[in-house]
Amino acid sequence: MTLHPFTTPESRRRPAVRAGLALLLLAGALAGCAGPQDGRTGAGTGGAPVRVLSTAREFHGTWLRQPLPEPDVTLTGTSGRPFDLREGTAGRLTLVYFGYTHCPDICPTTMADLASALRELSGAERAKISVVFVTTDPRRDTPAVIRSWLASFDSSFVGLTGDYATIRAAARTAGIALEPPTSTSGDYEVTHGAQVIAYDAAHQGRLIFSSGTPSADYVADLRELLRRGAATAAGARGAAS
Repeated sequence: MTLHPFTTPESRRRPAVRAGLALLLLAGALAGCAGPQDGRTGAGTGGAPVRVLSTAREFHGTWLRQPLPEPDVTLTGTSGRPFDLREGTAGRLTLVYFGYTHCPDICPTTMADLASALRELSGAERAKISVVFVTTDPRRDTPAVIRSWLASFDSSFVGLTGDYATIRAAARTAGIALEPPTSTSGDYEVTHGAQVIAYDAAHQGRLIFSSGTPSADYVADLRELLRRGAATAAGARGAAS
């Protein structure tokens, strides 16, 4: 099955957002997901192998049989101070989303769904989860702009900005497709993959949520990921004792 990029309906002076499962090619290029769905390796451009997905029955999202590493990157938080993504989310289940605050539809909807999902979790569960928003439009998305925008969803969400090259490199590590913002005839277009990636406490990307995932599906999958993380930690403690 091939998942084609999705482009939001166009209107005058309205940005477009393309959402597809843009996966990181082992050769270094980005491509859409195509080929077998049973965990085998498919062929990308020029026959290069791609990371493939597998649908695990326990999840509503798409399980990565070959995990993607969490980007090892330092960006700028909404306080204006440096934020090391791995250090700042150490030991937590982390949801990362690349988007921009001027997005007319998919980005705010995704953040609202994540906020709704967190409200359904217990305080103990929420304490183990971080939600990180990384802008794909750093020219307009200053720390203050991001902070104000995220506050309308959940003030605990982490917002990050930085120079575009660093952000794009981080997105490439995450397997998310980005294209530089463009401005033509007064229209400002920001193109980015619209998936949410869930990283475990070991900084491994385990699950991908496509745009439009209902909050109830987030709740169920986050609880299952937390359960698995707790079981793994318990097993490690037992082996060490």
